[in-house]
Amino acid sequence: MAIVTAPNKPLTVNPLKQSQALGASLAFLGLKGMIPLFHGSQGCTAFAKVVLVRHFREAIPLATTAMTEVTTILGGEENVEQAILTLVEKSQPEIIGLCSTGLTETRGDDIERFLKEIRDRHPELDRLPIVFAPTPDFKGALQDGFAVAVESIVKEVPRLCATRIEQVTILAGSSFTPGDVQEIKKMVTSFGLVPIVVPDLSASLDGHLEDSYSAITASGTTVAQLREVGGSAFTIALGESMRGAARILQERFGIPYEVFGQLTGLEPVDEFLHALAILSGNSVPEKYRRQRRQLQDAMLDTHFYFGAKRVSLALEPDLLWSAVHFLQSMGAQIHAAVTTTRSPLLEQLPIKSVTIGDLEDFEELAAGSDLLIGNSNVGAIAKRLSIPLYRLGLPIYDRLGNGQFTKVGYRGTMELLFGMGNLFLEAEEERVKHFHGDW
Repeated sequence: MAIVTAPNKPLTVNPLKQSQALGASLAFLGLKGMIPLFHGSQGCTAFAKVVLVRHFREAIPLATTAMTEVTTILGGEENVEQAILTLVEKSQPEIIGLCSTGLTETRGDDIERFLKEIRDRHPELDRLPIVFAPTPDFKGALQDGFAVAVESIVKEVPRLCATRIEQVTILAGSSFTPGDVQEIKKMVTSFGLVPIVVPDLSASLDGHLEDSYSAITASGTTVAQLREVGGSAFTIALGESMRGAARILQERFGIPYEVFGQLTGLEPVDEFLHALAILSGNSVPEKYRRQRRQLQDAMLDTHFYFGAKRVSLALEPDLLWSAVHFLQSMGAQIHAAVTTTRSPLLEQLPIKSVTIGDLEDFEELAAGSDLLIGNSNVGAIAKRLSIPLYRLGLPIYDRLGNGQFTKVGYRGTMELLFGMGNLFLEAEEERVKHFHGDW
């Protein structure tokens, strides 16, 4: 059982966490025909857009209600109404995701009432799903906002329909990249199951080229698929943060669910494939049996470099949980762990302590490590401490291929093994050169 601490500092220095609104917009971007709408100032939207564009290197469609000092004081209903009508006229979205921000949450705008009154005045909006996610950015973090958005989606859009025994709903948490989701879909379909992924970032942010630019997402989970979620036979929740959404589907439609906290490492992937085999009634395909043997060989090749290494991590809770278990399975030691927000997983981590803090806390705790793991904002700390950095999480703006990066399944686990193992190998070579130079 880990001891969870939160430093009582008067301010955050060098923030680690990203805002809830950013997390919600990322979840909304996994739906087809979507445009996320931020109810706040233009700066709130611009900040989120910059982070997402730098990470994915793609055009990101975001809109704003453009609140000013005056409209904030008087109330933002008119701005919300005008923004929705403008988007419908100019972009013809199939669905709109509305996120609140710190500005409007502090003011206390009753957005659900706004939406009801706007629909009463504009019956032409009746067939347009508008999903509202309350995401104040003065509390919580990216993972929380992502989870709130998914919960709002499964509350609002799915409808009761006949159960299809081969259809499963996959709730993919914020810790899974588009490449991860793509690999997960391949695993599920290889058992003869039909997955509906909510949200499907592998279809919208995987880096594919479209014939022309669109002001709305060109791919992702469709509204029709979202409505059919009520007919799924089972829900697979990926990440503890998706448990709430899975419970909503169980309460609304009686759909059973199972939560998988990690899909990285030999044992977690074994358990996932075993669950798919039981669910489908089919045996594990031979290609995954071969990939498992390849992973076993990779673990033998790399365990010499992982053994007894001290690793420090600065990650969101779901991703931290997965990374800690993966590293410990390879014989590494967790030197320090810093995260962004509360989660029921934190106390269950098999380490001494975990800190809910910022990158200043991380720099103090990580001294003496052999490897740092975190997003690109940890890069400056890695240089100051002269410790290698393995980039994981969001944002990563100084490396290419973030949309296609995969860390799940047997092959994704091998990618992590070789990536981290090569950093350990390079560090050993540098130590040998330094020793011979002194000698």
